[in-house]
Amino acid sequence: MPVRAVSFVAKSGTGKTTLLEQVIVELKQRGYRVGVIKHDAHRFDIDHPGKDSHRLTAAGADTMLISSPEKLAVVKKHRESPPIEELVAAYFGDVDVILTEGFKKSGLPKIEVHRAERSATLICRGAEHDSSLLAVASDEPLELDVPVLDLNNPAQVADFVEERVIRATA
Repeated sequence: MPVRAVSFVAKSGTGKTTLLEQVIVELKQRGYRVGVIKHDAHRFDIDHPGKDSHRLTAAGADTMLISSPEKLAVVKKHRESPPIEELVAAYFGDVDVILTEGFKKSGLPKIEVHRAERSATLICRGAEHDSSLLAVASDEPLELDVPVLDLNNPAQVADFVEERVIRATA
């Protein structure tokens, strides 16, 4: 089965997370199971001192999985960030669509988020032409070789994801 994934990319502070929150709500209302992968260029920690999981990780566990009736979390040590394809294969077999935030250098199809006040240039149509760009969600009209979606209309963005990512790879 082909991977139904799209990466939302933009410069920091443009509104990727806000748009993704709204698109997730739209897709969930339509009955889709949605997975999300957030790329973080910085170090983060969900495993806090004083918790049993932290104690076990500090003791040397290479992989630590916490499971409850409602959710689970995996803390896995690695030397470098795994490729997006590896993450998808390992954790997202049970969803209808995967939305990622970041991963601008991946080969995943992309929707670039553009806010006029943040930047005049696009990542995927700047110095390097990214052929995996599907559309741009913008708060201003743009003349591009891909569709321009209304950044302030998450239902329109969800329609596009449904048509071009979910149904196109079904």
